[in-house]
Amino acid sequence: MNGPFLQDLNFYTMSEKLCLECGDPLLGRADKKFCSDQCRNTFNNRMNSDSTNLVRNINNQLRKNHRILTELNPEGKTKIHKDKLLAKGFSFKYNTHSYTTQKGTTYFFTYDQGYLSMEDGFYFLVVDKRLLDK
Repeated sequence: MNGPFLQDLNFYTMSEKLCLECGDPLLGRADKKFCSDQCRNTFNNRMNSDSTNLVRNINNQLRKNHRILTELNPEGKTKIHKDKLLAKGFSFKYNTHSYTTQKGTTYFFTYDQGYLSMEDGFYFLVVDKRLLDK
C-alpha cells in the first residue's frame, strides 16, 4: 500500500499533538489536550493537589468563617462573645479585607460579613451591604 495515502499519514504523525498526561498521540479536534477523560481528570487532580493545599485550606477556612458569621448575625448587626465564635470553629487568622473608619476603628471582613473587636472579649458583627449590591 504505497502512494499518497502513506505520505499524508507520515505528514500527520510528524506534526501530531500529544496528551498532556500520558503522552499518547491525540486524534480528533485540533484543540484537544487529553486522549481520555481519565487522563484529563488525572492531570487536573495532580495540578490541584499538593501545590495548592495551602490555598485550598485558606479558602476552606474563609468559607467556614463566612458561614459562621452569617449564621450568628441574621439581623445584620449583633454583639457576640469571642468564645461562641471559637466554639463554632471561627479563625481570626484569616479575613478577606479590613476597613478602618475615620475615627481609627478597624473592622475585619470575610467577604460581606465583618466584625469589630470590643471590650471584654465581645465582638460586634456587621454586614457590608455595599458588597451585596455588586
